[in-house]
Amino acid sequence: MSIGFIGLGIMGKPMCKNLLKAGYEVLCFDMVKAAVDDVAAAGGKAASSVSEVAKQCTQIITMLPNSPHVEAVTLGQGGIAENAAPGTLVIDMSSIVPLASRKIHDSLKEKGIRLIDAPVSGGEPKAMDGTLSVMVGGAQNDFDEALPIMEKMAKSIVRVGEIGAGNTAKLANQIIVGVNIAAVAEAMALAAKAGVDPELVYKAIRGGLAGSAAMDAKTPMMLDHNLKPGFKVNLHIKDLGNVIDTGHSVGVPLPLTSMVMEMMQVLKVGGMGDADHAALIRYYEKLSEFEVKRLS
Repeated sequence: MSIGFIGLGIMGKPMCKNLLKAGYEVLCFDMVKAAVDDVAAAGGKAASSVSEVAKQCTQIITMLPNSPHVEAVTLGQGGIAENAAPGTLVIDMSSIVPLASRKIHDSLKEKGIRLIDAPVSGGEPKAMDGTLSVMVGGAQNDFDEALPIMEKMAKSIVRVGEIGAGNTAKLANQIIVGVNIAAVAEAMALAAKAGVDPELVYKAIRGGLAGSAAMDAKTPMMLDHNLKPGFKVNLHIKDLGNVIDTGHSVGVPLPLTSMVMEMMQVLKVGGMGDADHAALIRYYEKLSEFEVKRLS
């Protein structure tokens, strides 16, 4: 039996290809035919619709942009709920609002279909090399069934609680990543305009308490002015919008998140929504009226 894979974007396509490399048979679908053709050329099977995937697969991965897309694929006309067999396991690896995960889970449960929420972190590079981090919410037995599949796409996989907990953890992750990248950009702008080589500052501090995976991934991109998206500004805006909505719903003020959200909105308005979120360096270059670059 094939594994179904719905959603072949920046992250989904390499994740799907890693399943193929591991020897799984994968039936894939995306609205963009070129993405399906690319995966088919790598050995995957092409489906013409969500319903075709749902009818043929009892384990289905979804990797979609946001809550409405996941709801449409799972609960909408021609979707998984209408076509999947009872007992089917849906592994939703999209990053969506936790309340949406719970709603979808409860609706699918009425049809005898199981769901876990398993959003990922690591961006395109880690999706490509199969070292993503996955945060999972759902029943233990469903997690156990999905684990061997997820292990072919990820290095760190942690069940953090019941349904919705995975996406709650992902929201926390996106707060830390966004604020961290903004802090790195601010620090590099300070160093550069003060006349100190920002690359040497990065090398000097990366081994101390300030060091982080975000710093290591994004500082070289900032200094090279390489903004090819591993994770787009627009996607981070989507995630921070979900963070803020969730924070408001549970009564948690989020002043740092809100500030970074507005910084990213400046980039979006400036036509950089499809750039990597390392483009936050551009925000600081504009504020300081100074180009951040290596001095040596």
